[in-house]
Amino acid sequence: MNRFNFIFIAVVCIGIYTISTDTTEAQDPTLRYGTGVPPAVRSINDRCLRYLANTQLADGGWQGAQGGAGITGICVMALMASGEDPDYGPYAPNIRKALRHMLSKQDARSGYMGTRSGHSSMYHHGFATLALSEAYGAVDEDLLWKDSNVPASRRRTISEALELAVRCALTAQEKNPWGAWRYSPQARDADTTVAGTVLMGILGARNAGIEIPNEAVNKALNFFQTCTIKGGGVSYTPSGSHGDGLTRSAIATLVYAIGKRKDTPEYKATSEYIKRRANYNVGNHYMFYTLYYMAQALFQSDLEAWQAWNLRAIERLQKMQQPDGSFNSSYGKAYGTGMAVLTLALNYRLLPIYER
Repeated sequence: MNRFNFIFIAVVCIGIYTISTDTTEAQDPTLRYGTGVPPAVRSINDRCLRYLANTQLADGGWQGAQGGAGITGICVMALMASGEDPDYGPYAPNIRKALRHMLSKQDARSGYMGTRSGHSSMYHHGFATLALSEAYGAVDEDLLWKDSNVPASRRRTISEALELAVRCALTAQEKNPWGAWRYSPQARDADTTVAGTVLMGILGARNAGIEIPNEAVNKALNFFQTCTIKGGGVSYTPSGSHGDGLTRSAIATLVYAIGKRKDTPEYKATSEYIKRRANYNVGNHYMFYTLYYMAQALFQSDLEAWQAWNLRAIERLQKMQQPDGSFNSSYGKAYGTGMAVLTLALNYRLLPIYER
């Protein structure tokens, strides 16, 4: 894998983490460069990857409740997150097969990437867009369709698929009065969990070189500011809170950081909120979604808080991992396993690009 590919993965992988130079002087080099990955993380990760490789379906996807492009995208990111070579490494065939599945199933007109059942889910579209952003430039497209049985009419490049996916998300946003997203591309309402997922996919595409209007990003960030309430809680929708969910505050912290709004009072409120609650036990309801976003949000906002939280997450995941390397979840083992990998992926900061 060449230097460009490694750098590209580092730029767009998982959280599209921004770089801040204000704390590097006194920072532990192991934090800056991702060296010294704990053996427990390597063990969890390796067992997860073997499970994902062994359970991939013949068509390139994975089984699971509402299985589809989002689950496949999560698994693609998991297979690449620890620096595996997507062209010639042991998991390269799995990565290529998964990408072919995503590309061949994408709606050729709208660019939408949804579930196997046809159920509308912009969650799937957001995670799939982020996965394509990570793969774009890192995967040799000359190898992608080699020896594939997919008809030529259903083949496209990762670049073409990513452009289509972004167009779908931006078209949906233009139709939405809130300038954000909900479950369907045609939705007229919006919520912060779906909006965060789609926005991260768009920001990943922007880092990959896809042209994204600043207005689109600003509208989405304004939506989050509208939903951020006093004390750092974030409402589910502008008109209803659904309680003070930790996950929503973590999502908001992340999108503010990546969207370059760290100077806003909303970012300061949400980042302090998640830090205060970092010691709280994450319940089983939407557990992996919360772990995934808390990892990235704490890493962006407070490295010491992330370090302490990361140790607890490692301990928890060690106890939960099944003998076959998988993690059970209400959305299937592929989802749980992929998200467990992504929760710990910040331990693998392989390049200086991950400096803060």
